[in-house]
Amino acid sequence: MTIKYESQKIAQNFYTFAVLLFLVQVVVSIIAALQFMWPDFFILNFNIIRSLHINAMVVWLLAGMMGATYYVVSEESDTELWSVPMANFQFWATVVTVALVVLGYIWMGINPQANSTNLFGTGVLNEGREYIEAPRWADILIVVSVLLFLLNNFMTVLKTKKWTGIQGTLLGGLTVLALMYLPGMFYTKSMVKDQFWWWWVVHLWVEGAWEIIAGALLAFMLMKVVGAKREVVEKWMYVEVGLVMFTGILGTGHHYYWIGTPEYWLWVGGIFSSLEPIPLLIMVWDAFRTTRETRVVTNRAGLYYTVSHAIFNFVGAGLWGVIHTLPQVNKWTHGTQITTAHGHLAFYGAYVLLVLAMIYITLPAIRGVKAFNTSRAFQSFWWMTISMVFIVLTITGAGMVQTYMERLMGLDYVAVKTNYNLWFWILRAIFGVGFLYGVWIFAVDYFKLGKEPAPAVAPAPEKA
Repeated sequence: MTIKYESQKIAQNFYTFAVLLFLVQVVVSIIAALQFMWPDFFILNFNIIRSLHINAMVVWLLAGMMGATYYVVSEESDTELWSVPMANFQFWATVVTVALVVLGYIWMGINPQANSTNLFGTGVLNEGREYIEAPRWADILIVVSVLLFLLNNFMTVLKTKKWTGIQGTLLGGLTVLALMYLPGMFYTKSMVKDQFWWWWVVHLWVEGAWEIIAGALLAFMLMKVVGAKREVVEKWMYVEVGLVMFTGILGTGHHYYWIGTPEYWLWVGGIFSSLEPIPLLIMVWDAFRTTRETRVVTNRAGLYYTVSHAIFNFVGAGLWGVIHTLPQVNKWTHGTQITTAHGHLAFYGAYVLLVLAMIYITLPAIRGVKAFNTSRAFQSFWWMTISMVFIVLTITGAGMVQTYMERLMGLDYVAVKTNYNLWFWILRAIFGVGFLYGVWIFAVDYFKLGKEPAPAVAPAPEKA
């Protein structure tokens, strides 16, 4: 496997940044798990550790998608990237901005008064809004980075005027992603209105724009690993993406039940939330249909991660989502550990496995490797997947106990957390260490892939 264009190597910069942040995300998650049992375990409190955990996850997944986009757009457009210097500048600007934000979070954790200074209308170190804590100056720099990224990719396409369904869908998803960041950059005096727009960022990223990107990358990966026909995978990509947009946009309503919005959101959110698993199930069917029809597998590790992404996207985002988002259930489970369980499995299946699959499919080509030892890839997959399944089952159990004892019996949150859910927290920490080990194996494999002797290939038997 070799790359078609030298500029595709820029993807490796983003991949490396993503892998390092992935390690950071999981390390701080272990600290957070231990703080559920011992709140004073670490110098930084739980709120800061949680912010680092969630923001590191969002940024490394975005970095992975950006790297994958640079690779795919060049290949689909049959041309070098429009501006490699711009891509390099955008990469380093992103790294510096993220590093400054992380250092700001840490400094605020050590010295909370440090965030009392305002800049551009928010705290200089932390905006204080859950999931989008980055201060306003960082928001502005992130918007500039994304605009440079989109400009570079659109100009690459315009340079040759070659449009394919995959590159069009991919760039469309990234454009929606950029636009959906903007509602998080203004406030309203009404908490209801503020939460209404806030969900446009949080929900329409992960259940809208990111799913469109996932559909495009899934089609590309199926073409690469099994030689699927373009016209077939693109046809199903359009079906999947269309249904994602149809169900995902109005499915935002399941976040509006209890924030003071009109009552019709109970119906809108309930109906469209129940439909959201359908496009994800079609993605699973598409992946298995394609692999059944095509027997030539050029990258076993890539295929493994690709199909697993489709399966766990459906299970985590679809099934684990719909079991608690219907209003009749959500009025009891809202804000409990059941929501946390859904978030963990959904992000792992829908986006972590997606980015890892793209890395295993494109990195060998970037490094000029025709064959590589896949043993670490499979070890990493099983350590991460088994650990994540048990983490999710553990948190789901904790959420069921929490829902019953808090919402039905009326017990205090802290009493339930410290007494009845203690063993769930112990098990979660143990399985978290197992997941960290799987991530470590992947990181080692990433840095060693293509730098070790190629595995021996047995010669084909001679025909009689």
